[in-house]
Amino acid sequence: MATADIPTADIPTACPLPHVSEQPAGAVRRGPLSAAAWREYGYVFTSFPLAIAGFVLAVTLFSLGAGLAVTVVGFPVLVALLAGARGLGAGERGRASGLLGLRTKEPAPVPAGGIKGRLADVAGWKAVLFQFVMFPWRIASFVVTLTLLLTGWVVALLPLYAWVFPTFVGWPGYQLFDWTDGAGVRHAYYLESFWQIGAASLVGIGLVLLTPVVVRALNGVDRAAVRGLLAG
Repeated sequence: MATADIPTADIPTACPLPHVSEQPAGAVRRGPLSAAAWREYGYVFTSFPLAIAGFVLAVTLFSLGAGLAVTVVGFPVLVALLAGARGLGAGERGRASGLLGLRTKEPAPVPAGGIKGRLADVAGWKAVLFQFVMFPWRIASFVVTLTLLLTGWVVALLPLYAWVFPTFVGWPGYQLFDWTDGAGVRHAYYLESFWQIGAASLVGIGLVLLTPVVVRALNGVDRAAVRGLLAG
């Protein structure tokens, strides 16, 4: 039985896989219920108490050390400040790695040379600066994130509990405001019709979808601060 010669040069040995470009985490769209989004939220919420603790530590030791700098007692206090700031910085890098996926290098080691060398620790002073700079920002991030989360979900789920107000509270619907002007005239507005409640719910859904984007942008400042002040 004759067989035809089939040229093998034109037959690929393996089918090439489609090229998939690697995208950074920021390029991936994150839903409000995704694990990535909740890690971002978790970073903001855990940053709040840590910011307070770090700021109190930095202010207390810096003020005490600077005030006692004219004596030999002040320098060990400042050394303790730098050591504490370095320790907090290591924790911050770990949190940023675990929750934000941020990979950074270790800062330069503590310089040798006793107290004088330790006081010349640039990485330590940058870690102290981190505590001062990030304190107000993290407070603001916490407030914005908590407000968006609560407002978005409460308004988005309004159709599920709108019946509670006329049934148990005595309002015709969800009360937006209620005030009395100088002339004694009362002004009150309620969301009571199907269309009002539905429109409010759509606004809430929009906030729910927008919240992960806003929170990631807020955490972008933290990413930059960790890279610039805590990494090598």
